[in-house]
Amino acid sequence: MSETLIRPRIEARPLGERLAEKLPLLLVPLLMLGGLVVTGNPSTWATLTVAGLAMGLMIFIMASGLTLVFGLMDIINFGHGAFVAVGAFIGFTVLTWLSGWTGHPSVLMNLAAMLIAVTVTMLATGLIGYGFEKVIIKPVYGQHLKQILVTMGGMIIAQQLIHVVWGPDALHLSRPLALQGSWVIGDAAIEKYRIVAVGVGLALFVAMRHVLKHTKVGLLVRAGVENGEMVEALGYRIRRLFLVVFMVGSALAGLGGVMWGLYQETITAHMGSEIMVLVFIVVIIGGLGSVEGCFIGALLVGLLANYTAFAAPKVALVSTIGLMVVVLMWRPQGLYPVVKAK
Repeated sequence: MSETLIRPRIEARPLGERLAEKLPLLLVPLLMLGGLVVTGNPSTWATLTVAGLAMGLMIFIMASGLTLVFGLMDIINFGHGAFVAVGAFIGFTVLTWLSGWTGHPSVLMNLAAMLIAVTVTMLATGLIGYGFEKVIIKPVYGQHLKQILVTMGGMIIAQQLIHVVWGPDALHLSRPLALQGSWVIGDAAIEKYRIVAVGVGLALFVAMRHVLKHTKVGLLVRAGVENGEMVEALGYRIRRLFLVVFMVGSALAGLGGVMWGLYQETITAHMGSEIMVLVFIVVIIGGLGSVEGCFIGALLVGLLANYTAFAAPKVALVSTIGLMVVVLMWRPQGLYPVVKAK
């Protein structure tokens, strides 16, 4: 007895819809082209572009964990900046202990010191994130107003604890010897540290995208974003997954804090709350829960901030806000929103 296989007919989506999906990918190259026109000098443009990419990718490192927490856990975590600041100070402490390595002429010793500092920082902030979720976040699941209040309170407490442990004064965070100075290519001066920041940010984006798209953990995370109750019904402990995601987001914030501190070469207890303005703008522009959208949004913010700071310094103060307004008028849910099933 023969069986007839009936294959469902898959209708191709309209061309206009497919183009609209790809259009955000063109925003970064278009902005870079606009920056070349505004600066009018290829060397100046190259310097500003590398600086913008480095700034954007460091913001992406801090924002990527937050956007996953938003999308998967439906948590408005205004305390995310606390992990940025704590991470910067922990990294400062480790690098101070390893000052003999950071000041050594050997590039390998410099990189080893950086790797140790980053590893310790991410482990520490991940563990702090565990406690933060258990004590502060867990009692207010599903209560957005209370989440805002308690997480802001958590950040204020973290700032005061930083004052107690490290003191109230700003601290100078020196870069390892190998990452100081610039490479001069033609007339363009490219800072070594910014190249490293670009490399780390791109590597993190590729790794996160691989995990989310091609692993079982990523599948569960994406399924949890779409319908957490169904994932729970299939026998997976979604709450444990939530906790792991929150810890990873906290660890990434700590990594971003170390890198941002080395970028600014000065750290303060309030640096987390200051950088959170840009982090939230990036998350909103990209769309809640979207790593790809967060990546594009971060690049747009970093590039625009550097181009406008060069061409019109007064406009630079509001350029990122203006970018967010324009994007939301075009796409009210962000560039690539991950819509959570209700």
